Amino acid sequence: MSTEKIIYSCHGAAREVTGSCHLLRCGDRHVLIDCGLFQGGREQERANFEPFGFDPASIDVLLLTHAHLDHCGRIPKLIREGFHGRILATAATRDLARVVMLDAAGLQEEDARRAQRSGRRRDEAYSEPLYTLDDALHAMDYFADPVAYDMDVPVIDGVRARFQDAGHILGSASILVTIEQGAQPLRILFSGDLGNPGRPILRNPVPAPEANYVVMETTYGDRPHRALPDSVDELYRAIQQTLARGGNVIIPTFALERAQEVLYYLHRGIQGGQVPAHTPVFMDSPMAISATEIFRRHAECFDDDFRKELEQSDPFAMPNLHFCRDTAESMAINHIESGAIILAGSGMCTGGRVLHHLKNNLWRQRSSVVFVGYAANGSLARRIVDGAKSVRIFHEEINVNAQIWTINGFSAHADQSALLDWLGNTSRKRVLLVHGEYERGMRAMETCLEKLGFACQIPQAQEAVVLAESITELT
Repeated sequence: MSTEKIIYSCHGAAREVTGSCHLLRCGDRHVLIDCGLFQGGREQERANFEPFGFDPASIDVLLLTHAHLDHCGRIPKLIREGFHGRILATAATRDLARVVMLDAAGLQEEDARRAQRSGRRRDEAYSEPLYTLDDALHAMDYFADPVAYDMDVPVIDGVRARFQDAGHILGSASILVTIEQGAQPLRILFSGDLGNPGRPILRNPVPAPEANYVVMETTYGDRPHRALPDSVDELYRAIQQTLARGGNVIIPTFALERAQEVLYYLHRGIQGGQVPAHTPVFMDSPMAISATEIFRRHAECFDDDFRKELEQSDPFAMPNLHFCRDTAESMAINHIESGAIILAGSGMCTGGRVLHHLKNNLWRQRSSVVFVGYAANGSLARRIVDGAKSVRIFHEEINVNAQIWTINGFSAHADQSALLDWLGNTSRKRVLLVHGEYERGMRAMETCLEKLGFACQIPQAQEAVVLAESITELT
């Protein structure tokens, strides 16, 4: 390997939550970790069309931590702009990434057509979709054979990676990158998104191994989560109160993990009598439906207790559950004025079918909107959660009269305590904080870690962080 510097730079999720993209330059060889979409408002949407800040053709290998859109959503763009390397991921991540990228491509094509019709995109540079369905399908050709957990995988000459269970969504991983440099290898650990321990479906995150540097997410670095049992009880209470006053329950749902977890608790609620058995439940998300099918094929990712439960019965099934793939089925739900539970994407309300259900229910006092996931700055979900009196949906101003519930105990992200537990108290040299709101999660986590004796840094976008000057520094 070249004796040049080993450099890290952050090209997404630098002092913000979405768009995860991390570059390791090992001399003249380049390894990318994640390549996600920026999500939120118009400013974030435009950022996806901007240059990466590096030459995609220079990337030898892409390591993918998991299949959430903000971690894999720019892969087709990366390939369109010159990437010809391999993509390494777990089997479940590969299967889910296909669904996620195809869904994103379809939405982008639809949005581009709508914008062109309305004349909204007058800037020629943004008049086309970021990528097409064909681009998303083509991207799957770059995925290598699936990577197993806890096995060393060659990446490039002198560099290997080990994927360990991050407990965030199906197939998610933290990735330990080891650069062989004589007797003293350099180890850089990328947390990916870390799961909240004690979830019903997936295993807990595997604690961080020894590393010289840790690139760690800080989504909830400033706060604890509410206890899960209390959150489940609040979900049931929201449903009971809404149905009692003759309204619909709208749950904006992330298609991966959150949709399946909510289905699981609705199933248990019906069994336990907390949710009326006759209540129609609509899963109005083709991507969530496909993801649920993928879940059933990857029992290797499940918690032992959940795997045993799955062998006895289908914990995602219940009476009156309707999977709505077709547009006509989705449109038919709009005629239901009361008594339904509707799960639809996207979770941040930045697109997808949930927008139609919000348009038809936000103005109704008897209905409820139940948020069970993170809402990024600039997103429609965040504006509603923050108390907006009205919001604009499909060029129409809609009054927010429905009851708004925010239940953060369902989060698939580790909270502050869980992040610290995962990191442990070891001899690491430096922690690089990413994937969080700068004035909240990042700064709070920086303060915590510095009190514990860790050296911390919060990289700016595209800032070069020198991890090693040369081979001799590491030997």
